[in-house]
Amino acid sequence: MQPRRLTAAALATLVLTGTATLAHPALAQADPNTPTTQPATAQAVPFTQAAAHLAADGSYTVSWSSPAANVQVTAHTKPDASDPGTPLGSAAGTGSLAVPAGKLAADRRWYFKLTPDTGGAYVVAERSLGIASAKNFRDAGGYRTSDGRWVKYGIVYRSNKLAALTDPEQQRIVDQGITRDVDLRNYSERKEDPDKVPDGVTYQVADVVSLAYGIKFHDPALMTLAQAIAAGLFSGSSDLGQSIGYPFMVNFVGADHAFKDLLTAVDSNAGATVYHCSAGKDRTGWGTAVLLTLLGVPRATVEADFLASNDYTGNPDAVELSWLRAAFGEVDHLYGNFDTYLHKGLGLDDATIQSLRNRLLTP
Repeated sequence: MQPRRLTAAALATLVLTGTATLAHPALAQADPNTPTTQPATAQAVPFTQAAAHLAADGSYTVSWSSPAANVQVTAHTKPDASDPGTPLGSAAGTGSLAVPAGKLAADRRWYFKLTPDTGGAYVVAERSLGIASAKNFRDAGGYRTSDGRWVKYGIVYRSNKLAALTDPEQQRIVDQGITRDVDLRNYSERKEDPDKVPDGVTYQVADVVSLAYGIKFHDPALMTLAQAIAAGLFSGSSDLGQSIGYPFMVNFVGADHAFKDLLTAVDSNAGATVYHCSAGKDRTGWGTAVLLTLLGVPRATVEADFLASNDYTGNPDAVELSWLRAAFGEVDHLYGNFDTYLHKGLGLDDATIQSLRNRLLTP
């Protein structure tokens, strides 16, 4: 579908930055299509559930489910568990292991390698990096795909703005091997609160509302605007600006370029990548939903990750599920399915998509 031009340049900036906030209670929930995934592969990693949780007292709980008889657990400071590691013990194939406070140094992030007696090992970690100045800074890994693979930890991170990182927080970023920072914010946001990142981290702008590609939309913008407002009013959106903004992240051609740049940055960067907007929940939320869906993560899991911003930000109303579903609904409306959106909307080729899957997924 060829993009169409809109003469009112202000509309794109207004709806995409969320400044058109109309206080009225959340949006009609369109039924999401089942995400397109790659063909099923042999399940080398046998775990069906795996997680690590850091408690306020500094203790960890590592849990898992698998058909194995026994699982060995070791703690590591590298996401690929390439360091010698600290043996922590073992438990049944489906079980858990408690790591008391003080057992592991509190000034670093720990990764836990789960090694079953049959099948491949998997590394899990506490998702949050515990960065006080960027509470929504968290790992995008740790999710299971529809074909039984896992998204690896320690390669891709999502966050809110990085304008107030302290020296210790910057060091924590360095310690994770993060070498690229992709900023999804607009010019005024970047000027007002510029990122503060360590030396050695490449800064890249992928402005979701950039007008560098003109004021172009795939569908008439006024029609999308009217439909979004109507849907938001119908189901009582708490923020009609967001109800409008999410479909436009799919309809606006400039956003296509931004999200393509984000995904190609993740693919091409040799180290780990962090990407963010201001609050780390809307532009970052959609970018993460696109990435996880590309990898084959089920829609219900993608939605759960999106809603987790309500917990990480400490604001129970930070995001509403109907907003995310509105964006997926726009994908279905414009392209028919998610795979076509990746290829024709974002302009990704098969090689890039497969490269992302090869890098971010377990065998």
